[in-house]
Amino acid sequence: MEFLIKSGTPEKQRTACVVVGVFEPRRLTGPADDLDKAADGYLSNLIRRGDLEGKLGQWILLHNVPNTLSDRVLLVGCGRERELGDEQYRRILAQTARTLNETGSMEAVSYLPELNVKGRDTHWKVRQALETTQDALYRFDQLKSKKDSTRRPLRKMVFCVPSRRDLGPGELAVQEGQAIARGVSLAKDLANMPGNICTPTYLADQAVELATRFPKITTSIMEEAEMKKLGMGALLSVSKGSREPAKLITMSYKGGKKSKPIVLVGKGLTFDAGGISLKSAPDMDEMKYDMCGAASVFGTLSAVAEMNLPINVIGITPCSENLPDGAANKPGDVVTTMSGQTVEILNTDAEGRLILCDSLTYAERFEPDVVIDIATLTGACVVALGSHASGLLGNHSPLVHDILNAGKHSGDRAWEMPLWEEYQEQLRSNFADMANVGGREAGTITAACFLARYTKKFHWAHLDIAGTAWRRGKEKGATGRPVPLLTQYILARVQP
Repeated sequence: MEFLIKSGTPEKQRTACVVVGVFEPRRLTGPADDLDKAADGYLSNLIRRGDLEGKLGQWILLHNVPNTLSDRVLLVGCGRERELGDEQYRRILAQTARTLNETGSMEAVSYLPELNVKGRDTHWKVRQALETTQDALYRFDQLKSKKDSTRRPLRKMVFCVPSRRDLGPGELAVQEGQAIARGVSLAKDLANMPGNICTPTYLADQAVELATRFPKITTSIMEEAEMKKLGMGALLSVSKGSREPAKLITMSYKGGKKSKPIVLVGKGLTFDAGGISLKSAPDMDEMKYDMCGAASVFGTLSAVAEMNLPINVIGITPCSENLPDGAANKPGDVVTTMSGQTVEILNTDAEGRLILCDSLTYAERFEPDVVIDIATLTGACVVALGSHASGLLGNHSPLVHDILNAGKHSGDRAWEMPLWEEYQEQLRSNFADMANVGGREAGTITAACFLARYTKKFHWAHLDIAGTAWRRGKEKGATGRPVPLLTQYILARVQP
C-alpha cells in the first residue's frame, strides 16, 4: 500500500474514488458540502431522499457525480458529530478501507482526516487513518494453496488535510504510521504461523533476518548449553518436555549514543499444551499464540528501526515449547532460577513466568533504564478485562503512567492493576522460596507478584496481553498488540 498526504478541494481530485463523510441525521461534513456545492446539490438531494442516514457503518458508492473529476464518490456514515471519539473514528476508517477494497477502487483520496475528533490533531488523525487502514486490509494467507484474491484491491490511499500548513505533520504521521503498521503486520505474521513452523529455532532465524534488514539491529542467539552455564534452571525446565531446543534471543537496536536502553522482554512460548498439567482440548490450537509477547518485541524493534529513532532498545525473547513428556516438569518439582531463588512448580501450565523470570534476571546485565515484559500470561486477565485492555502492573509509578498514556494515544489501551505486597503471601511454599502459582484468586496479580521478585534492581512494568493478543471465533487471528502501545511509549521518550 502506498500512502500520501495532500491538501485541496474534493471536486478537483482526479482519482478512482473520493471519500467524504455524512453525519447523522443526513448532514454533510465540510468536504462533502464542498463537493455538493460543486455538484449543484447532487449529494444533498440524494441523502434528503433517504438513501443515506449517516449512521455509523453506513455507506453508499456513487458514480459520475456531476462537475467532479473522480470516477466515484464514497459517502461514509460517521454517526452523530458530537459523539465522534477515537473508537468511532477508527470504526469509520476500517469500514472505509474494506469498502474501497471490495468495490474496485484501486486508489482513493480520503477526506476523513478532516473530521473533528475530540482532542485530536491532524498528526494523530492521519496516523490512525493509516494504521487502521492497514489493519483492516491485513490477511494471513501464506499457507493457503488457493488464495482469496481481490480482483482490484486498494493499492494507494491519499489522505487530505485541511491546509498546506498541515502537510508537515501529516507527512510525519505517514512515516510513523507506516513503520508501526509494518511492525504490527510482522507481529501478526509471526503469531499466526502454526507451531509446527514457528518453533524457537524459526523465531531465532527471524531475529537474524531482522538484523539483516536493519543495520542498527544486532542479534545474538543463546543455546541451551550456555543457559545452563548461567544457571537458567527455570527457563530450561520448561523446554525439557519438548524435542525443540529453547532459544534465548537478544536483539539490540543502537540508535542512541550513551543512553541506557529500554529493555523489552517478550514471552515466546511457540506452543503451550500446558505440560503435565495438560490443557483441555477445546481451543488448544490457539496456544500457538502464546508467543505473542515475543512477536510484539519483534514488531516494536522493526518499527523503531524503520523510524531510525535516537534511542537504545533491547529485545529479549525467551523461546520454548511446553509439552507433556517423560522429562517434562512435574507438579511438585523445585527448580533454581538464574537469580538463585528456588521455585516450587505447583502447575506446569504456569510456565510463562518461569521463562520470563530468568530473562528478567538476564536483563540486569544491560543496565536498563526501564524493563517492560510482555506476555500472554494469565486467563485471569481475560476474565478481568476481556479483549479491550491489556493488564498493566509495575514497580515504578512514572513508568506505569507513561505506558497508560501511550495506550490512550495509540488506541492500544492498558489498565493498571494493583501490585500490593499483601498478594505475595499467596505464593508461599513450604518447600521452596516461592510457588509458581498463587491459587484462583487474583491470578493476574499473583503472576505479576512472582515476576516482581526478579525485578528489584530496575524500574519494571508487566503487560499481560492474554486477552488482547489475538481474536477468537470467526475473525480468529493475531492483533499485533501491543506493538502500537510500545512504539508510542518509545516515541514519546524521544519526542516529549
